[in-house]
Amino acid sequence: MELRHIRYFLAVAEERNFTRAAEKVGIGQPPFSRQIKDLETEVGARLFHRVPHGAELTEAGSAFLEAVKGFPEQTSRAVRLAQRAARGETGSLRLGYTGAATYNRAIPLAIRRFRRAYPDVDLSLREANTTLLVEAVESGELDVAFLRTWTDLTGHLRLRRVAEEPMLAVVPTRHRVSRQKAVDLRDLRSERFVLIPRSVGPDFFDAIVSACRESGFEPDVDQSAAPQINSVVSLVSAELGVSLVPASTQQLRMAGVAYVPIKGRTPTARLSLAHRRGDTSTIVRNFLDCALG
Repeated sequence: MELRHIRYFLAVAEERNFTRAAEKVGIGQPPFSRQIKDLETEVGARLFHRVPHGAELTEAGSAFLEAVKGFPEQTSRAVRLAQRAARGETGSLRLGYTGAATYNRAIPLAIRRFRRAYPDVDLSLREANTTLLVEAVESGELDVAFLRTWTDLTGHLRLRRVAEEPMLAVVPTRHRVSRQKAVDLRDLRSERFVLIPRSVGPDFFDAIVSACRESGFEPDVDQSAAPQINSVVSLVSAELGVSLVPASTQQLRMAGVAYVPIKGRTPTARLSLAHRRGDTSTIVRNFLDCALG
């Protein structure tokens, strides 16, 4: 039984006349009548009484009508739903991000654009460190993730560059350089550096250590208790050391710390958007367009 058989049947049931029904669906009466006959054969019962001036439903036809009268609308709705899904207008997207990355305006801007363009997509968010986010995207637990790295260490992800921003020194407010307009990294060579562990954010850690080495010293690093940038700033506020953070972290107005620009060659913090290689999801593609467009 094909959908056209249902449409032809409904046309006769509504018009009560084979000629008018054939005209309504746009085919000649002889082939139209054959289609109705084929339907009756498949059902195994007469659906219409042929009368001199038209057609009347049999008891079987009335029962059949009750069962199929919603088919055209259901089919149209199914087609619309399929078309929306094909355009990525429905479904779900699982997005990961590092805590500090949200201070960069690129992330809320991307999410806002996506929500406005695709309001019916179920968007779920997860905050974690870079290492955990990479594992989650690789395993399929997340679809995309904002990371503080531009290096795909596994070969399973594709990383798209989103933003790059300078780093600032963050020091306790009572520190000798807290009121300076800018600080030379060499002036911090005797300080304890509070950093996110390299196992959690390798690129971020390496960028800071490399900047210190280029300034002529090996930093004294404490990376034991600061899994996120927020934790780093909090420990600096407690006067446990100094650190370098992305410039956008200044939005974190924590008491007891000062953000100071760096003189000379400034290390940078990189932000990328990761997704699985070969992912053909239209929803993922739409989010990439919103984030990178």
